Amino acid sequence: MRTIGLEEHFVTPELAPYGKGTATIAEPHVWEEMSRRLLDLTGARLERMDAAGLDVQVLSLNSPGLQAEPDAALAVSRATAVNDLLASTIEAHPTRFAGFAALPLQDPQAAAKELERSVTQLGLRGALVNAHTHGRYLDDPELRVVWEYAQGLDVPLYLHPANGVDAAHVLSGHPELIGPMWSWGTDTASHALRLIFGGVFDDFPEAKLLLGHMGEALPFTLWRLDSRWDFHAHHGIELARGRPSEYLRHNLYITTSGVCSAAPLLCSLLALGSDHILFGTDYPFEEMDVATEFLRTAPISEADRERIAHGNAERLLRL
Repeated sequence: MRTIGLEEHFVTPELAPYGKGTATIAEPHVWEEMSRRLLDLTGARLERMDAAGLDVQVLSLNSPGLQAEPDAALAVSRATAVNDLLASTIEAHPTRFAGFAALPLQDPQAAAKELERSVTQLGLRGALVNAHTHGRYLDDPELRVVWEYAQGLDVPLYLHPANGVDAAHVLSGHPELIGPMWSWGTDTASHALRLIFGGVFDDFPEAKLLLGHMGEALPFTLWRLDSRWDFHAHHGIELARGRPSEYLRHNLYITTSGVCSAAPLLCSLLALGSDHILFGTDYPFEEMDVATEFLRTAPISEADRERIAHGNAERLLRL
C-alpha cells in the first residue's frame, strides 16, 4: 500500500533561529534531537521512511517558519530561497518527496505571487501556514488575495499551529498547557472557525483548508457548533451555507498527524467522511513507524485505508 505523509517538517540552518520560541516548550534534550532531525533532509530521514514503509513525505518548513520574521522584505527573499531549496530537494528525489511552499504573509501580494510561482514553476503542491503572522490571521481582508490565488490554482492551504500572540488567562500559572499538548490545538481550531465566520469560504467557496492532528478536535464538535449557532446572536454575520458544519464538511480536509488513536479516527470518519482524511506523521515530533503501524492496523475498511494512505493525497495534491 502506497503511503503519503502530509505533515513532515524540515528547517534550514538559516531559518532554525525562528524556532527558538518552540524550543522553550520542549525538554532540552528532546529539542536537541528534534533540531538535528529537522536539519536532515535526505540522510537518516530517507532511512526512517524506508524502515517505516512511508513512500512519500510532503515536506514543509517547521513552525513558526519565516512568519516570525519582522522584516517583510527579508521574509519575501527568504521564502524564495527556501522554496527553491525545497524544489531542488524534490527534483533530486522525485519519488520520495513533494512539498508545501512557505509564504511571506507579511506582504500579502508577494505571498500570493510566491504561491503562484511555487505551484506553477517549482511544482509545489500548495502552502503551509504556521498560525498567525505577527497577530494577523488568515481571515484578514488583506490576505484574501492569498485565498484567491489558492482557489484559482486549486491547491490547499495547510494551517499548522505555532505559539500564539498571547495565552488565555485560564492557562496562567500552567505553562505546561501552552504548546502542542493543548493550547496549539485550541488556537488552531479557533483560527479555522475565524475563516468560516470571517467569510473566507463564502468569498472562495472551493478553497481547501488542511488541518493536522485529526482536525484539531473540530470533527468532534459539528453538532454543537450548529446547535449553538442557532442559539447565538449572529452579530450581523450570516453564513451562505447556513451552518458551520457545512463548511467543515465541504472546505476542510484533515490529516492524522500526531494522533495515532482509533477513537478520534473513527469519529472523524463519521463526521467528515473518508474522502476528507489524509495521512501524516508529524515527523520528527512523532515517529514515522508508529504512525504507519497505526494506519496499517486501524479498525477501518480497506477502502478507507487506501484513501487515507494515498488516494486522497493523490487526488487533492495531484501526486
